[in-house]
Amino acid sequence: MTDDIERDGGVDKKSFDSNPHPISPALLKSITIQDATHDNALLLERMKRATHARRDSTNRIVGEFRTLSIDVTDTQQRPTAVTPQKGAAKDIAELEWHKYSVDDILQRLSSNSKLGLEDEQVKRKFSQYGANEVSPPKNNIFLKWAGYVLGGFGSLLLIASILCFIAWKPLGEPDPAAANLALAVVLLIVIVIQTAFNAWQDFSTNRVMASISGLLPSAVLVLRNARQIQLPAKELVPGDIIYVSLGNKLPADIRFIDVSSDLKMDRSVLTGESEPIQGTVDMTDDNLLETKNIGLQGTLCVSGSAIGVVIQTGNLTVFGRIAKLSTSGAPSLTTLQREIIRFVIIIAACAITIALLVIILWAAWLNKQHKGFITVPVLIIDVVAVMVAFIPEGLPASVTVSLAVIANTLVKNKVLCKSLMTVETLGAVNILCSDKTGTLTENKMTVTSLAVFEDEMDLTQARDRMVIGKDNGKTIEQMAAVMGVCNAATFDESMMDQPVSLRKVNGDATDSAILRAAENLRPVKDSNSEWSEVFKVNFNSKTKYMLKLCRRASAKSPLFPAPCDMYDEFGPQDLMLMCKGAPDVLLKRCAYINNPSGGPALPLTQSNIERLTAVQEKWSSKGQRVLLLAKRMIPHSLIPDGMAFDQPEFGDLVNVELNQQLTVVGLIGLVDPPRAEIPETVRMMRGAGIRFFMVTGDFALTAVAIAEQCGIISSSKKLHHVQDLPRDRPLDHVVQFDKQDMELGTGGLPGLVLSGNDLMEMSDSQWEQACQYTEIVFARTTPEQKLRIVKEFQARGNVVGMTGDGVNDAPSLKAANVGIAMGGGSDVAMEAADLVLLENFSSIVVAVEYGRLVFDNLKKTCLYLLPAGSFSELMPILLNVLFGLPQILSSLQMIIICVVTDVLPAISMCFEKPEAGLLTRPPRDTKKDKLVNWKFLLHAYGFLGLLESLAAMSMAFWWLEKQGYRFSDLVLAYGGLPPQYDPVAYAEAINKAQSIYFFTLVGMQFGNLLATRTRRLSIFRSNPFKWSDENQRNYWIIPSMIVSITFLFFFSYVPFFQNTFLTRGVPVEHIFIPFTFALGLLLLDELRKYFVRRYPKGLLAKIAW
Repeated sequence: MTDDIERDGGVDKKSFDSNPHPISPALLKSITIQDATHDNALLLERMKRATHARRDSTNRIVGEFRTLSIDVTDTQQRPTAVTPQKGAAKDIAELEWHKYSVDDILQRLSSNSKLGLEDEQVKRKFSQYGANEVSPPKNNIFLKWAGYVLGGFGSLLLIASILCFIAWKPLGEPDPAAANLALAVVLLIVIVIQTAFNAWQDFSTNRVMASISGLLPSAVLVLRNARQIQLPAKELVPGDIIYVSLGNKLPADIRFIDVSSDLKMDRSVLTGESEPIQGTVDMTDDNLLETKNIGLQGTLCVSGSAIGVVIQTGNLTVFGRIAKLSTSGAPSLTTLQREIIRFVIIIAACAITIALLVIILWAAWLNKQHKGFITVPVLIIDVVAVMVAFIPEGLPASVTVSLAVIANTLVKNKVLCKSLMTVETLGAVNILCSDKTGTLTENKMTVTSLAVFEDEMDLTQARDRMVIGKDNGKTIEQMAAVMGVCNAATFDESMMDQPVSLRKVNGDATDSAILRAAENLRPVKDSNSEWSEVFKVNFNSKTKYMLKLCRRASAKSPLFPAPCDMYDEFGPQDLMLMCKGAPDVLLKRCAYINNPSGGPALPLTQSNIERLTAVQEKWSSKGQRVLLLAKRMIPHSLIPDGMAFDQPEFGDLVNVELNQQLTVVGLIGLVDPPRAEIPETVRMMRGAGIRFFMVTGDFALTAVAIAEQCGIISSSKKLHHVQDLPRDRPLDHVVQFDKQDMELGTGGLPGLVLSGNDLMEMSDSQWEQACQYTEIVFARTTPEQKLRIVKEFQARGNVVGMTGDGVNDAPSLKAANVGIAMGGGSDVAMEAADLVLLENFSSIVVAVEYGRLVFDNLKKTCLYLLPAGSFSELMPILLNVLFGLPQILSSLQMIIICVVTDVLPAISMCFEKPEAGLLTRPPRDTKKDKLVNWKFLLHAYGFLGLLESLAAMSMAFWWLEKQGYRFSDLVLAYGGLPPQYDPVAYAEAINKAQSIYFFTLVGMQFGNLLATRTRRLSIFRSNPFKWSDENQRNYWIIPSMIVSITFLFFFSYVPFFQNTFLTRGVPVEHIFIPFTFALGLLLLDELRKYFVRRYPKGLLAKIAW
């Protein structure tokens, strides 16, 4: 067996695993291998244009559900150069699985198309080939750890530490200051701590993402031991027979052994070609990558169905081999990452600017006018102090903890985010477009109504008529036959002894419901046994119908098997065409309609069409999905001699000639009730300033009925349509969307209903008008039209979220700012999406809330860190350089504030619950509302920082004044002291004054902490100490304060630190005075918030952060 594989161009798994080159999930945009002489050069050239999957290197999903879809922003990324593996391209070119007949393939793989593999064979093959998984990429450990160490502010801190070592020795000779050495060591410790936090964030995030990626459905329908069973994709082995249907992603390389006429595979994941290719059983090209009888791992079934035999798994697949040839490209940045980088750049630029200013002032003025006041070692320490003062060293720890909190919350709420930071983008979404079936509804279809012409009945009534012999003309039996035969769903053979309602069905929700209904009327097995399929067209979102062409199964079959009737002239060689689909599509192909009285079929006159349409509209207005069943007897004479059913020309013949002149067999109405949580979810999204629209392929009346039940449309009695949008209205005359109209039932515009045909004909002015509505239902849309809807809203500056679960949703999911798929939906949809809601749709509220919360909490953390950890630390340095005052806060104390006393309170901010009103604020404007803006800096420096600096400095110099060191003697002294001052006593007094400044800053930060917790709300409405209210309390606030005070006393009173860091204990009054300042700061901020709330258009509100 192994010899056969190797002779076909494969290589054994052992040789692949021993390959030294790293694997990468980089995706080829174009691969064409023509001959062995230039394979490698051609492959290298193609791979230089490779597109790379969207991914965050720290939040990578592992396993078979890594994001493979081509991203709409991928063209902006620059892939790195590819290093090809010698001979690997030749291996791919020499694979010959496609050249053998189906029987030869099955024989080589010891498989059987009717029975599948047996358990013993599977066990043996699994031990030989291993799990069906592509090995994950190997990381460059050196670069990863370099990123941990130097990322963020790490590089600046490392430079500062080196400068401190230099200031200690040799520049500090002959009497090096121990404090400089201590500062250098402390900075190194800070770097180590930040590195540990960065590494822990990477590790914990990857662990969380790896664990929740396992929650994604990744099952495949396999034939084993003559039974169809669902198995995890990783358990596949070569020789397995698998079933491929619309929406599936191929879990391995397969050779097609049976295909529907409309099978099409999207290979863009490997080739970059957006046009799907048709699948065939026979070879169409000598190149395995070009032939159409091979399905490659990771490609998507976008039309039709197929049966295939697995030929290669894991690293032996074409995708696995290609992954061996390349290195990965750089990941794209999320909005949150960009905001953090922007913050780092701003702070680093300020630090470098001030440091350069200090150096220039020293060189041009101080060193000349006041020589000896600041020596070179002291200058270096001042520069380091500036860097230390500006850099919020607690930020990396806060970001790490914040993301960990988000991860845990998302896991609890069953939300899979492919990159944890992308959830923040959802917080900025202001338009949410949602598919209907399976997203807003339960995707649990039930057939509730049947009709033969105008004769309406429910399923029970239909069955009773058949039982008591009142099925006139066997019209109901004909419906049962079409429902059972023209169906892509099948019952699980192992559950056929169960009641119909309890049997497991393999298929989509619509076909499953119709199959159960058919079984209730007439055993589906009996209907199928009478017919033999020769041709079929599966349902897709473009054609909106399914078709099967059948002949009598055998001579033993009835002469007139259902849906034939006694009036049909059906010969032994004739065919029966059965079709089901959307009434508005199929009615155009129909010419007759079954007579409910049992007579011959009636002509489908305009009057009869109107009567039939009235039934359809009646059901649709109740929220039912209506499908039409049709048939046509095809005389054998209509089939050209010599034309085979599997020829492409035959498909054209069916569509153009045979699928016409149909007879309407009946209508069926299906109910898919809205999910119970949808109305409340829509209400909350609207309250959050997000416009919620429905985008569906369903009939307009059905869509409006469901939309009204969901709260998307306020009233179905007053609606606008395309004719209400003037075609030539000037764009500057279009009334723009008003956020105050978000509340349901208010505003000047009613709901808007647009069909797919309307969208194709709308002018730019009509699009501009449509985009101003707050309630819209887009009905009868195709995938291309859904994509256009997303693009039109984005073109007008909106951040669009798109939800869906079907294949037709994938393009719009990919194009939206945030694509959101439903768990259990199609592989294609989950592949294209950024988030997957694994259970309830209502969890999107949690995702939006935490998307906003992560940005809010990070902003609060930065605002807490900057006043003391930046502004109030910088002021002593500037006053020292500019006014000759003693540096009233030492560099080591700055480090202690940034790395010790401020860190835990800052981290406690990450555990803040969503602020009341968080989901009533409008979404964040990503272009204007930045993490750091002028309002933020004004509040941090001009309000909080200024108050803290003034209070701390007044306390320090007040104490010096009491000790006899007058402020007037110190200002502009530049190191020169009056003769009455003892230098030793003065130095000791400065050490104590520095500690008083230190104590005052730390104490006032508690007031800052309590004030910054909320942006608008009073502390009395968001009391962190109210343990009885889970929405207000924060368990971490009080412990963080206690630990901060503990460290404050530890560093100030322990003799070792007093000797090394020159810290000192402070008078008792200076322990308690800072807390009164903190209370005053809190009250001042409470007053500010009151005026912001009281006068939302006033000056304070306009400059509020």
